[in-house]
Formats: sequence, C-alpha cells, structure tokens
Amino acid sequence: MKLSFTDYISIKIHKTDLILTSFIKEKLKEFNLAPEQNLIMMLLWEKDGMEQSQLAFHLNKDKTNIARMASSLERKGFIKRLPVEGDRRSLRLCLTEEGKALGDQVIPVAEAFNETVCDGISKEELLELERLLTKMNSNVLHAGQ
Repeated sequence: MKLSFTDYISIKIHKTDLILTSFIKEKLKEFNLAPEQNLIMMLLWEKDGMEQSQLAFHLNKDKTNIARMASSLERKGFIKRLPVEGDRRSLRLCLTEEGKALGDQVIPVAEAFNETVCDGISKEELLELERLLTKMNSNVLHAGQ
C-alpha cells in the first residue's frame, strides 16, 4: 500500500515543528534570542554553570553546534564560558547578570507558549503524546542497528 504525502507521520510532526518554531521565533525576536539559543538559556536558567557537553546531551546536539551557539550567546553578553577545573578541553557556561535578568522576561514567554501549545489537551493526552514520541524516537534509533 502506497502512502500519500499527508499520511506520513514524520511529515505531520515536521509541519507541527515548523509552526511551533516560527511562532516562538517571533516571540523571542525582541530578546535577541533564536529558538535554539533559547533552549540553552532555558537549561542554564534551571541550572547555571552546565558544561557544554551536558548541554549537548540534554539537547541531543553535537558539541560543535553547542559551541557555536554558546559563542553567539557570549557575544550577546548573556553567558560567559569558563574553563572546567582539571579539564582544559571542557567549558562551563555561566549566566552573566544580563543573562540572569533575561530569564525574568523570557521564562514567562516560554510558559505562555507552552500553555498555548497545550490548550485543550488533557494531562493524560500529554502523557500519551510523550509516550508515543518516545516510542517513535526509539524505533528510529534502533532501526539502524
């Protein structure tokens, strides 16, 4: 059975991702933050001083990508990169005062965005969505083995 374009679940997820990313990109514009940079900041607002390798793990990004985004955030004055004691190759990302203050403005925007995305979706449905997405991720990760 041949699927039509609109039958592919990956296309439906991709279209949703594009809509979500476009929406949050517009909301973050006034803060001089790209959506991917905001993911790093969200993690640092939760736990300041994370190493680049930890951020790469949490965001499922390669270290080069994280280093590039961190460099941009540092140029904007939101973070500073500091060497990790005992490991010259590792860097710890620490919020500057400006970066900490930015969290007070951006976190409410992120929370409102989450409320918009989840509007009309029950807690049970959200748990089921998370379960299904985890299963899909696992299917793809194990398909290459």
